[in-house]
Amino acid sequence: EAQLVESGGGLVQPGGSLTLSCATSGFTFVENPITWVRQAPGKGFEWVASISTRVATTSYKDFVKGRFTISRNNAKSTLHLQMNDLKPEDTAVYYCAKGTIYAPRKRDSDYWGQGTQVTVSS
Repeated sequence: EAQLVESGGGLVQPGGSLTLSCATSGFTFVENPITWVRQAPGKGFEWVASISTRVATTSYKDFVKGRFTISRNNAKSTLHLQMNDLKPEDTAVYYCAKGTIYAPRKRDSDYWGQGTQVTVSS
């Protein structure tokens, strides 16, 4: 059974930075792309960024491009999301998920972590 555990969330002021981590187990990490998804209060799920397998090609949603950086450590089976210049609009629960999920509709407990809260406020 795939397991993904997010960490690193917290409260940060606008313009600040935060790094999220995702520890994984139960599947062959190097053979799977991994995705960060988020859900803001009162909003639906939205794709944030994805990273491919060995080539590690990255892709980002327009509103985070240039501010967020996704990376993976295949030796440790971990995923990271470096977030800079955070804005109040970035406030959300952030999830890491196995696979490439560009149009998330609902959380899948078999492939998603439980999420970590990021709050951007003065």
